Amino acid sequence: MGSNELQEKDATGALGHDLSNGSSSNLEAARRLAKRLYHLDRFKRSDVAKHLGKNNEFSKLVAEEYLKFFDFTGMTLDYSLRSFFKAFSLIGETQERERVLIHFSSRYYQCNPNTISSQDGVHCLTCAMMLLNTDLHGHNIGKKMTCQEFVANLQGMNDGKDFPRGLLKALYNSIKNEKLEWAVDEEEKKKSHSDGTDEKDNGSQTKAVSRIGNSNNPFLDIPHDPNAAVYKTGFLARKIHADMDGKKTPRGKRGWKTFYAVLKGTVLYLQKDEYKPEKALSEEDLKNAVSVHHALASKATDYEKKPNVLKLKTADWRVLLFQAQSQEEMQTWINKINCVAAVFSAPPFPAAIGSQKKFSRPLLPATTTKLSQDEQLKSHEAKLKQISTELAEHRSYPPDKKLKGKEVDDYKLKDHYLEFEKNRYEIYVGLLKEGVKELLSGGENDAPGLKKSHSSPSLNQESPVSAKVKRNVSERKDYRPETPSIKQKVT
Repeated sequence: MGSNELQEKDATGALGHDLSNGSSSNLEAARRLAKRLYHLDRFKRSDVAKHLGKNNEFSKLVAEEYLKFFDFTGMTLDYSLRSFFKAFSLIGETQERERVLIHFSSRYYQCNPNTISSQDGVHCLTCAMMLLNTDLHGHNIGKKMTCQEFVANLQGMNDGKDFPRGLLKALYNSIKNEKLEWAVDEEEKKKSHSDGTDEKDNGSQTKAVSRIGNSNNPFLDIPHDPNAAVYKTGFLARKIHADMDGKKTPRGKRGWKTFYAVLKGTVLYLQKDEYKPEKALSEEDLKNAVSVHHALASKATDYEKKPNVLKLKTADWRVLLFQAQSQEEMQTWINKINCVAAVFSAPPFPAAIGSQKKFSRPLLPATTTKLSQDEQLKSHEAKLKQISTELAEHRSYPPDKKLKGKEVDDYKLKDHYLEFEKNRYEIYVGLLKEGVKELLSGGENDAPGLKKSHSSPSLNQESPVSAKVKRNVSERKDYRPETPSIKQKVT
C-alpha cells in the first residue's frame, strides 16, 4: 500500500508540474495510470476510487481515461452501473464518490447520447438508483419505497420534464430484484468473513447489527455500530405528524405510543422495553427507529394538546412529535439530538441537475462526516451563508400574482425549504461554537461523546402525563403542498 501511495505522489507531483507548464505529457501519464488502475497493476480495487475522485485536474484526466475502458453503448443504465462497480470498490469520502459517479454519468451519456436527454439526467437517475438501493436493501428502518413513489419522486427531474415512466419502472424493478454491489479485494473478503465469525461469538446484539448492516451501500448507509456512543435514553411518547416529504399522515396512524428511546450514534431507536446493551434489536425496533442526521429538533410551540412536546423534522422531511416527562427532559432531548446532527451530519451532495426549472431538495447523505470539528463548523457556516443569500434572492422575485397552481406551489415550497434550512444551520453553527462535546457528554464522568450503555436519570415507565387543552388548529403548519423530490430515505 505504501508503494502505491509513493507511486501516486511521484506521479501527481510530476504531473502537476506538467499541467502548470501546459505540457501534453500529463495526458500520457494519466493514460498510463488509468491503464494500471483498470488492470489492477500493483493496485488494489480499494485504491481505484481515490485516484478517480480527487478534486484536481490530473485526477479528472485519469478518471476520463479510466472510463474509456468501459463501453456502455446499447446498455441500460442499471446494467452499466453494475458493470462499472465490478471493476473496483466505491469507497472513500462522500465528495470523492460523488465525483466518481459524475465521471460515470458523463461516460454513459457519451456512449448513449439518445437514451437520456442530458448528462445531468443520467447523473440524476444514477443518484436515484443509489438511494433506492439503500431504501430497498439497506438498514431496514422504516417502510420501503414503492415503484409508484420512485416514479413520483423523479417527476420533473429530466431537465424540467418527466423521465419515461417505463424507464423508471425498469430501473426500480432492477434494483428491487438485485441490489447494487461493487467489487471487493480478496483480502477484504477474507477479513470480512473472519470478522463475521468473530461477531457470532460476541453475542446476539452484534449478530443483529451485522445482519441489518449494508457494507455495499454507496452513499446513504447508516452505520449500525454495536459500540456506537449512547448519548441519551429515556421514555418518550411519539406521534407521527407528517410522513416523508411532509405529506399528511393518514388518520389512524397518528396516535400517541410510548417507547423507551435510545439516541445511539446518529439513530434514535424507539424500543418497547428498556435499553439493554446485550439485547438484540427486534424488527419492530428497527422499523420504529429514526435517523437524526441533518435533522432538527425544536419545541413544538404550535402543538398545544399536551405539555413538554418536541418536534423532530428529519432529513426526508418527516415530522414526529415526542412528549417528554418534564420540561427539562424535553430540552435535554432537543439539545442532544441537535448536537448529534450538527457534529456528525456529512456535507450535502452537490445538486445533480443544474438546468432544471423545478425545485428539488439536495440529497443528504446519512454517512458520518469525515471533517474535523473546526472543518465541520466552517462547512456549516458556508452553507448558512449560501442558504441565506438564496433565500434573500428568492424573496426578491416573488411569482406574478396572476400565476396559479404549480408555479406558485413551487415558489412556496422553495421558500419553506430555504427558511427551514437557514434555521437549521443557524442552530448547528451555534451549537458547534458553544462546544458540543460538553453537551453530548452531559457532564458525566465518561469521556466526551463516548458514553456507552449509560442510562439517563431514571424515569418511571409510564406514559407521559396528558393535559386536556383545546384542539390544536395550527399543527397543519408542517403539512406542505409539495411535489416530492428525489427521496432521501434514511429512516
